[in-house]
Amino acid sequence: MNSAENMEGERILTLSDLVKYPFMPEAADEVRRLDFRIEHLLNPDYEPVLERAEKRIIEALTTNPPEVSYNPHEYSEYVEILSFPAAIVLAAALANDYVKRRYALAEARRAYGFLRTEKEDKIINIAGRFGWRIRALNMQISFTKFDFALNFIDYLKNATLFHEKEWKMVNRLVHGGEVYLSKQDVARLLQEEVRRYIESKINLSVSSKIPEGVLERVEDLKRICSEKIKEAPPEQISSSVIDDAFPPCMRELYSAIKAGRHVSHAGRFALTSFLLNVGMEPEAIIDLFRKSPDFNERIARYQIEHIAGEKGSRTRYTPPKCDTLRTHGLCLGADNLCGRVRHPLTYYLRRAKSFRVGEEERIDEIKEG
Repeated sequence: MNSAENMEGERILTLSDLVKYPFMPEAADEVRRLDFRIEHLLNPDYEPVLERAEKRIIEALTTNPPEVSYNPHEYSEYVEILSFPAAIVLAAALANDYVKRRYALAEARRAYGFLRTEKEDKIINIAGRFGWRIRALNMQISFTKFDFALNFIDYLKNATLFHEKEWKMVNRLVHGGEVYLSKQDVARLLQEEVRRYIESKINLSVSSKIPEGVLERVEDLKRICSEKIKEAPPEQISSSVIDDAFPPCMRELYSAIKAGRHVSHAGRFALTSFLLNVGMEPEAIIDLFRKSPDFNERIARYQIEHIAGEKGSRTRYTPPKCDTLRTHGLCLGADNLCGRVRHPLTYYLRRAKSFRVGEEERIDEIKEG
């Protein structure tokens, strides 16, 4: 078997490891060694592979947060390994951006679950697949244990996508160009690498290359998915809300949520509190968030209604000030008006007023005409 080996020739990644981390090059080598091609899925002998591939996608779409389960007694190791590229093909054939993002996130979360308890040498091997410069550390400073030292550039490549305070470099121990991290931290950063990698492998234009028999199964899967995915209605802001008056920061966050991109907890709070204060109804905001890959309606509804003052303390929250947004890395594309205000709501009110005045002038012109 083609498994990764260390310098002494000792295996690092076993077949069981490749089941857990099917995105590794060694797993692709194993698929090639088995001479597996997508047309093989039409062969009855490969029915378990197709069944497992479909199950991976369905689980990704129907669990909150999205997960892909693993029961070592349900399928053989070879079925597990082959079902991963098969699922990639099926996800691509569904030709749906939401499915693409949701499936990639589910597989990444599955890998994260394994990585949190993985041996250090295997984590280093897996990190190497993404070009990370990382080494084991095994050091305790005060009451904090550090398991790895990661090159700060490799750290920033992933951590800048998270806006929570604990991921900022100023809140990390850095020495000699390396960031000291726990195993949990490294697992979380690797989750992001895996998610991006799997998304990049799902080519939504691949349908023309898939055998007709497999496409029939894709149609069956599409019907199952249509029942599980509650599509958001067309994105429309309340008629009383002027989206052209949004400050650049809120416009960017709003666009990111509509596109289903990752937005930090701080960003979601800022956008939700902003939309509520400019007149959008909680239900419309819940629908807006449905395209998020990790959307959970129960949690989202509670959080949005809490921010709206309808739950919990009954306090209606306002969005953070501009200084706070800058602290969280959420101040993006500032314009001239941004330099004259200290709060996103002030920006909105000034812009909205100018839009309304302009609209009134246009109405007067029509009446006079």
